[in-house]
Amino acid sequence: MNVDNDRAASNIASAIGEPARARILYCLMDKHARTSTELAVVAEVTPSTASVHLSRLKDARLVKVLVQGKHRYYSLAGDDVADVLEGLSVLAGTPRRQFVPNTPNRLRAARTCYDHMAGTLAVLLHDRFRTMEWLSNANSDNSYDVTPKGIKMFKSLGIDVDQARALRRRFAFACLDWSERRSHLGGALGAALLKLALKKRWVIEDLDSRALSVTRQGRRELLNRFGVRL
Repeated sequence: MNVDNDRAASNIASAIGEPARARILYCLMDKHARTSTELAVVAEVTPSTASVHLSRLKDARLVKVLVQGKHRYYSLAGDDVADVLEGLSVLAGTPRRQFVPNTPNRLRAARTCYDHMAGTLAVLLHDRFRTMEWLSNANSDNSYDVTPKGIKMFKSLGIDVDQARALRRRFAFACLDWSERRSHLGGALGAALLKLALKKRWVIEDLDSRALSVTRQGRRELLNRFGVRL
């Protein structure tokens, strides 16, 4: 290993080695993004101190930040970071704590996020679309395109991809879910999916909240078409 590599490795080790920063990193091991305020609680430091720690971790390329509206969400920079932390946790023999959302169950299960779906259902669908290779890999701005296979499959559902793409708005992107802290599908394509789910009565809108109720027919269709079980 040359001097530059030695220095880089030392910088990363130093960034991980501070206890508050280590708590932040291990908290993010569950792949759920969190705000600096939440991470301050985890790290047992003040919000201003947490911001300093997060800046150091970002400079060391250990965490990345997603700005969504007025919120900034932090997550691990990649699987390679998680692998290093996993190895350290094996050496240390320390268990990891799981993320436990405190969102009301009805809103957490399924709800609207502006004009697209959010909640557990939306996150599961987003993951299935990626697994089934309907969506391309996310770009640097978290945007997606639809693969040829995806165009065919969305069309079979009744979603016109070209029509959604022609709208004067973002076509498709990974929108961070505030209850699950994982991504669901946003943009014109996400809006088209919600419109389809409502039309086919897979979900029904609540009259006095953003909650969506998944119908019996919807549960059956979601399982048969996408392998998604709520």
